Amino acid sequence: MGFRSIVAYAPENMSTLGLGLAVKVFSDRYQLGVSCFDFVVATDTPGPVRTDLGLVQQVEHGLDRLAQADLILLLPGEDFPVPTPAATAALRDAHERGAIIAAYCSGAYLLAGTGLLDGLRATTPWRMASALTARFPKVRAVSDAVYVDEGQIVTCAGAAAGLDMFLHLLRREHGSSVANMIARDTVASPQRFGGQAQYASSPVLEDERIPAVLAWASENLRQPLSVNELAVRAHMSPRTFARRFKTATGTTPHAWLLNQRLNRVEELLETTDLSIQEIANETGYRNTTVLREQFIKRRGMPPRAYRSTFSRARTPGTTCTAGT
Repeated sequence: MGFRSIVAYAPENMSTLGLGLAVKVFSDRYQLGVSCFDFVVATDTPGPVRTDLGLVQQVEHGLDRLAQADLILLLPGEDFPVPTPAATAALRDAHERGAIIAAYCSGAYLLAGTGLLDGLRATTPWRMASALTARFPKVRAVSDAVYVDEGQIVTCAGAAAGLDMFLHLLRREHGSSVANMIARDTVASPQRFGGQAQYASSPVLEDERIPAVLAWASENLRQPLSVNELAVRAHMSPRTFARRFKTATGTTPHAWLLNQRLNRVEELLETTDLSIQEIANETGYRNTTVLREQFIKRRGMPPRAYRSTFSRARTPGTTCTAGT
């Protein structure tokens, strides 16, 4: 039913940015009707923890809080942190009982040190990826991805990639409407592809035509849009448009359109009582069969099952109230 209890594990020299982003995303928003999150910070020994800025953060909770967590966030600390034996045992126990563990930036080293990343793909900031492979040869390091989702284990690169991973987890576990609402409240882009490159190898010249086309397409998903039509609106040849689109967004026009349509399908399933046929019409699908096939590929369940699971966000009694 989606995570509720969230524990951020704070290592020594904890990233101030990482903690700030986690607090911002998972703070109470009962006034917006978003499901409650119980968010706390924990460390090996409760007490003062020094941050990367030299400030001291007082952390009240110890590793025992990991036993209650649905989602554990491993915040960045030193460049190549090593988990303590106690933290390793707590994380392995949490993983065994089914908790989601998400490692942010150098937090991937903490996670790899527990053995939980063995045999899995994982990402970390590109400058640290080769060292991750050298130190943990059983980990399949991915150096050119914003985040990597392996189900119960999720990892991401540094800095702003943490926000992308948090929003991805919200979308995956709580649905599009919750993720979009929190993205709007944090003034963030609702979704960035996990496989998008961490950095551009050369400077990107700004071209206002691409954002304008994206905005127009987002408002006109009901139409049977084609890449050629988008290129015409951008006053570019299809080849030039595809190249500049990939540079600006990290993906292809076709993949972007598919993602936008499915995002909209999810939101309509969660927040309306429209029939599947009506949703297909609203999102530019020729028929419900195509919609259903693409939706199952993305979510692993048909649209009606998704609606049954995630429409709880509209059910009285499932949202926060002041003081809860």
